[in-house]
Amino acid sequence: MKNYGELKTIVPLLALLTAFPAFSTDMILPAIPSLAALWNKPLSVVNLILIAFFVTYAFCLLFYGPVSDRYGRRRPLIIGISLYIFASMLCAAADGATTLIVFRILQAAGAAASASLSMAMTKDIFSGKERERILAYIAIIMALAPMFAPIMGGWILAYLSWHWIFFAQGMMGMIGLLGVLRTPETLKEASDTPLSKVMHSYGDLLRNKSYVIMVLVMSVSLLPLYSFIAGSSALYINGFGLSEQNFSYLFAFNALALMAGSISCLKLTQRMDSKYLMTAGFAGIVLGGILILVIGHRGPWSFAIPMAMITYSIGISRPPSNHLVLEQVRKDAGSASSLLIFTYFTLGAVGMWMVSQDRIDRIQILGIIALSCGALVLVAWMLLQRKDISRSRRN
Repeated sequence: MKNYGELKTIVPLLALLTAFPAFSTDMILPAIPSLAALWNKPLSVVNLILIAFFVTYAFCLLFYGPVSDRYGRRRPLIIGISLYIFASMLCAAADGATTLIVFRILQAAGAAASASLSMAMTKDIFSGKERERILAYIAIIMALAPMFAPIMGGWILAYLSWHWIFFAQGMMGMIGLLGVLRTPETLKEASDTPLSKVMHSYGDLLRNKSYVIMVLVMSVSLLPLYSFIAGSSALYINGFGLSEQNFSYLFAFNALALMAGSISCLKLTQRMDSKYLMTAGFAGIVLGGILILVIGHRGPWSFAIPMAMITYSIGISRPPSNHLVLEQVRKDAGSASSLLIFTYFTLGAVGMWMVSQDRIDRIQILGIIALSCGALVLVAWMLLQRKDISRSRRN
């Protein structure tokens, strides 16, 4: 690959790497209620296979980002994906909740190389409006992961055991590893900072006020989606009495809404300022939260449709949000991407913990999370917009 035009052929690989977390979490979702019954454990314990994955994934991102700025994207990716494959095989051999949770932590440590470095690679290769458009393309492809992952998991459970879900994840890792091995290094100029000081880049980022504010605002907007992921199987299977296969179809419907939002973003950014899309997306999260609180208890579809509205709104606002965050930094893209996704997943783990508690009304708590987070982000975004307008008038 000699030029940027040729490098565009790696977009499917970037999407696959970005989708590692979705495949790693959503494929196992249909099995969570049956695993809780099999091991005689409460949902709050079994859901640790999700929460522990998210937390470990988030913290390991902080390591991969700066290291990739120092040594390039390719070598950390190869090491991380190889660890992911090995850990997936260990997960497939687990014989209880504790061992599976431990192996999931190891799996997350490997998977963390994928999403942050794929976003950093996007910044290496593309710029400006082109990067925003590529992020939207990746979001569309990536949305296929949460759409098909639970369906694959449901069908595996119908004919095989839950262990085969992790064999399938290991095969996905092999495909990603082969793609990385065939891809040249994308970082043109590696940092000359010694490894002992490479983590100091986070200090620079935390002193970048505009970057920190944007990261916090955009991360809160994703909290309803991560909360839904953790509570969806118990809500649909135990709450509404659906089968594992039917649950996977409704979860796929929600993922379809995410892809539809990304497609809408791709089309609409050609006609209007992406800042208006972000405003509309944040408002849609608020409206979806209100509808869940009002009609969400009436049946599966009465909940699924407002939740799809929330997910669509996230899909339409996330590509320009990610682009806007990355625009706040001029160097250390790997660290900036890692810290961004670390914040996404850390706050997401908080939402997962909230909906995993026993003796709670999961529909009500999901509605409250969506309404409060959407309102908070919308207000913060409007204030930031007003501040930018005032600054431009003074200049």
